[in-house]
Amino acid sequence: MVAHAMHRHHGPALRAHAAFTPFFLLLAAFGIFGIASIFPSSPAPVAPPSYIAAALVATFVRLMAAYVLAVICAIPLALLATRGALMEKIFLPVFDILQSVPTLAFFPLVIAIFLQSGFANGAAIFILFLNMLWNIVFSLIAGIGAVPREIFSAAHVFGMRGAFFFRRVLLPAIVPAFVTGSLFAWAEGWNVVIVAEVLHTYIPGGTSANDLFGIGSVLANAPASGSGATFIAAILGLVGLIAVLNFSVWQRALHHAEKYRFE
Repeated sequence: MVAHAMHRHHGPALRAHAAFTPFFLLLAAFGIFGIASIFPSSPAPVAPPSYIAAALVATFVRLMAAYVLAVICAIPLALLATRGALMEKIFLPVFDILQSVPTLAFFPLVIAIFLQSGFANGAAIFILFLNMLWNIVFSLIAGIGAVPREIFSAAHVFGMRGAFFFRRVLLPAIVPAFVTGSLFAWAEGWNVVIVAEVLHTYIPGGTSANDLFGIGSVLANAPASGSGATFIAAILGLVGLIAVLNFSVWQRALHHAEKYRFE
């Protein structure tokens, strides 16, 4: 229930957070230059911009794949948990427990399974998916619970059921919750990209050659190779991409979602 309540009324808070985004980016820039001072001077060359851009694209594609899978699974799970009071009492505690299980605890098993099938990218996408899923599920559950009961009663009176009810009534009503959950899901995904891409840590006798190419593995391996410049370039690229997504996608989505919010 705790996670269920945490995702309510985030609209104003998210908009307030957006106002401080430039400050956070400036703070991050100062942090980057501070980090640079801890790296010893090294002859290791800085990676070209195309390399950093390709790493960002590779990571973004994995995150997008995980997000799509999370959305596909989250919607039916949220609908199942809100079918009635009994279903909510059964499934919400189960979802809370599943959300609390640390995904990294069984990451080595996940890697072993996907490596045996020759699909190492699947391990990263699966871990990202698990970290994204519950943010969307609990946001949708909260969004469905916030829809006034009169809306459901009116839809029933007019004979709106099934797919028609979902498309014309429920789907628009949960847009704000869906956007909020998606924003938190992507934030969670960015937080674990290094873990998801640096596979050699979980492979006995593994080396950096076992890692997946992406911004996470670049960030992890650049310090080990003594390339502080590549590390800083990767950080700047990552911050820049997140900032672009925040201003061009999420802030617009949050603004658009306000049209569907019940007061």
